[in-house]
Amino acid sequence: MSTAIDTFLQKAWDTTVLVVGDVMLDAYLWGRVDRISPEAPVPVVHVTERSARLGGAANVALNLRALGAIPVVVSTIGKDKAGDDLARCFLDSALDSVGLVRSATRHTTVKTRVISGHQHVVRVDEEETDDLSQADEDALLKRVSEVIEYRKPAAIVLEDYNKGVLTKRTIETIINVARKAGIPVAVDPKLKNFLAYRGVTLFKPNLKELREGLKVDVQAADIASVRAAVRILEQQLGNAATMVTLSEHGVYAHEGSNEHHLTAHPRKIVDVSGAGDTVIAVATLALAQGLSLPHIASLANLAGGLVCEEVGVAPIHIERFRSEVLRLNLLP
Repeated sequence: MSTAIDTFLQKAWDTTVLVVGDVMLDAYLWGRVDRISPEAPVPVVHVTERSARLGGAANVALNLRALGAIPVVVSTIGKDKAGDDLARCFLDSALDSVGLVRSATRHTTVKTRVISGHQHVVRVDEEETDDLSQADEDALLKRVSEVIEYRKPAAIVLEDYNKGVLTKRTIETIINVARKAGIPVAVDPKLKNFLAYRGVTLFKPNLKELREGLKVDVQAADIASVRAAVRILEQQLGNAATMVTLSEHGVYAHEGSNEHHLTAHPRKIVDVSGAGDTVIAVATLALAQGLSLPHIASLANLAGGLVCEEVGVAPIHIERFRSEVLRLNLLP
């Protein structure tokens, strides 16, 4: 017998989602620590394995793909070796690379994590965070328009990592194009352009982003303070719905005169890296299917917790997600 979650996953196979934002290469050095360096009080990691994964907006796409959806990523990367490696990872992950715009004036973002056992030892970032030049903005927006025209996405995700792809101009233009086309827009924001996403469908900050973006004191355990901050946010953004992730305190969602506070499911937390990407991916897919905000929030809340049990950035596992939705009876 088909269940509601089966119907959700079946519909995902016909759902195209446009993901626009900062993509990056997540490089990993895996090894073991046997001693402390004689040169400085730091661990010496004996590297036994190297690997690379897609990160940032590309990880949102991986989560969508893991659930059976058809993601198309539009982003700007460099004409460099890291860009070649990233494009190759797209192909290896069965992701369409048609939306990758190569820039001769920018570097591809690489984040290298050194891990010993389950211990995250250090991270090294190679990146630039300046806004795109006007020429690069033009190229990006042209690619976005082409994807909307030819791929007909059911929803758009704006995934901001403060690396310069989502500028005030690209944000405003994409939102306007989406509005004219009747496409819902979900946003995973960062501080720099926090209040630039006016009129979007779903705005999903975490608690830290909400606090810093509005410059207000918000405590996860104090839902009254979260409620007050969300009211201020919606007055300034005019967005249709808000979903704030509260870490171990769950999720707070608000739309119109309705609010919902969902507690977190008990989990053995190993690594929170990439959890926000999973949350916005699941929320957007649910949004594209017209689910109600409580169901959007409950599915996203579950998915975010599940990936925190994995080491490193990893997409959602569809069968485990399905079984947990059934076990917890999250969909009618």
